[in-house]
Amino acid sequence: MRSVAVLAVDDVIPFDLSVPLEIFGRSVRDDGSPCYDVQVCGERSAVSSKFFEISSLAEIEYLAEHADTVVVPGSMSYAAKPSPRLERALHRAHERGARMVSICLGAFTLAAVGLLDERRATTHWMVASELAADYPRVRVDPAVLFVDEESVLTSAGAAAGLDLCLHIVRRDFGSALAADMARLSVMPLTREGGQAQFISARPRSKATDRSINPTLEWAEATLSSKITVTDLAARAGVSKRTLIRRFTEQVRMSPSEWLQTIRVRKAQGLLETTDATIESIAEQAGFASIAALRQAFRRTVGVTPQAYRKTFV
Repeated sequence: MRSVAVLAVDDVIPFDLSVPLEIFGRSVRDDGSPCYDVQVCGERSAVSSKFFEISSLAEIEYLAEHADTVVVPGSMSYAAKPSPRLERALHRAHERGARMVSICLGAFTLAAVGLLDERRATTHWMVASELAADYPRVRVDPAVLFVDEESVLTSAGAAAGLDLCLHIVRRDFGSALAADMARLSVMPLTREGGQAQFISARPRSKATDRSINPTLEWAEATLSSKITVTDLAARAGVSKRTLIRRFTEQVRMSPSEWLQTIRVRKAQGLLETTDATIESIAEQAGFASIAALRQAFRRTVGVTPQAYRKTFV
């Protein structure tokens, strides 16, 4: 039987905490014997979240000295640095070969103690840029549902923790058992695409310099006219070269990349909220053709427009 330690800290996110308990705690072999021994561990005997208090926790030393897999759920206090005791426990577990796993915002804890340095990792798309900025040695991939770096694994937003835990069951005990657990959880064993498909379809574009914001707002309201980078420059009253420089500095992407992104987001919103045909959506979002929409959508979101609509409608 493999041992799993799930870390509980103050302000722990309930769903993040429950996911490994649900998947690992209910995984059984054909003879009914459990696959995992799951313990919830903490630095103290009890911790509190916004909704409840958890008591009778196992000692943090169990995590450090015995667990085969250590799961770090997210906490609403994710920016807080781990205590020296917790940092030592996580490093001790890693040094003796334990598999280190984070769910959602839990990646900040692993990053804070250096376990994600020089590794590819992910977290919830809303804070991926924050993780990258705070920990530049981490190779943050904001587009995927989870990252498997063999001994260190990270998941995106909370539901992606289910994907990662099922992946771990498949690694440990094979696809058949993982498929059984997926059915028990009423979800597919694997999901098409990454978390890019779950980013809000209606973001508000804002530049760091307010002078360019009117141009961005105009472009978002005028997509169906198939505006170009030249049109953006004319609207902003600057040369194309100056526009490209301002976009690079203030929007963190080129004007053409930005135009494609907002067109895809417009298409996402139409797919979610209307019964419009793909041809009509391509036209309303400013794409030159259905093929252009499909190509850009697949590259940005990771799935086809048809697959996206099936997911969200």
